[in-house]
Amino acid sequence: MKLSQFKFKLPEEKIAQHPAHFRDEAKLMVLHRKTGEIEHRIFKDVIDYFDDKDCFIFNDTKVFPARLYGNKEKTGARIEVFLLRELNEKLRLWDVLVDPARKIRIGNKLYFGEDDSMVAEVIDNTTSRGRTLRFLYDGPHEEFKNALYALGETPLPHSIIKRELRPEDAEDFQCIFAKNEGAVTAPTAGLHFSRELMKRLEIKGINFAFVTLHAGLGNFREIDVEDLTKHKTDSEQMLVGEEAVSVVNKAKDIGHNVCAVGTTVMRAIESTVNTYGRIKPFDGWTNKFIFPPYNFTVANSMISNFHMPLSTLLMLQAAFGGYDEVMHAYDVALKEDYRFGTYGDAMLIID
Repeated sequence: MKLSQFKFKLPEEKIAQHPAHFRDEAKLMVLHRKTGEIEHRIFKDVIDYFDDKDCFIFNDTKVFPARLYGNKEKTGARIEVFLLRELNEKLRLWDVLVDPARKIRIGNKLYFGEDDSMVAEVIDNTTSRGRTLRFLYDGPHEEFKNALYALGETPLPHSIIKRELRPEDAEDFQCIFAKNEGAVTAPTAGLHFSRELMKRLEIKGINFAFVTLHAGLGNFREIDVEDLTKHKTDSEQMLVGEEAVSVVNKAKDIGHNVCAVGTTVMRAIESTVNTYGRIKPFDGWTNKFIFPPYNFTVANSMISNFHMPLSTLLMLQAAFGGYDEVMHAYDVALKEDYRFGTYGDAMLIID
């Protein structure tokens, strides 16, 4: 398939700037992929489509405050620094993106905080926008990490940060089951689950499996090739443990539904599936890029938000739900005033 097949006109006012007042009361579109039938529900109604011994797979990654603003030495130019990942704990090395990139060179120093209490030196240019920073800090690692994160802010996507950050964004941009720190963006489908809904699902007998995929900025990076087979995605760290493997494979073995909560979960489980359609433990990195046509072997249902045009997230959604069916559902969503993006509404795709 071609990149241009995933283009559609999305008015800016359709991009949600705030989450639903209650997590589980966003709109929910239910797409029956075999018939193309569409239902309009509220998110907490998702429980109506699953039964005892079905399985939900969640991504328990935790977002850290990855966006910082510093000043360049001598000129005082304001520089946005986006922390991507820690490269070396002992040397305080971090892989980062900087903006504007053209102003930053190897050897430049950046100062952070009102009193310039945190200093970093640029030691490598890894890509056109990426840099490696060495933070100059003498204290223990835990103390350094706390100081660094205190300077950061919730890394909302650029489609949202046109507005002012609110104190509640730190909580809103985090799944209630988030546990393993390392993501720079939230697995958005999981944001719709409230504690009350999780409890109701548990009471109904639905089993939970938790995997970790540290969602990175590659989810938002523009694709610059028309031929999708030539696109390379950024690698992301992931972990699928024995407990999750047991829960998911048991549901598969007894013929029950397996629901992937979000595109990150779908990529994680498809990165570690064996030839029998079962998942196995995995601790490493994945750059799995899924677009139509694709044969899914683990989950038979998926929850996902309404994504941006030309995005890899939309491509995965279309691969799972069927290209024609999903693109038609997006047309319906625009007409029915669904909200798009990170804080937007949700789609459940089932057979």
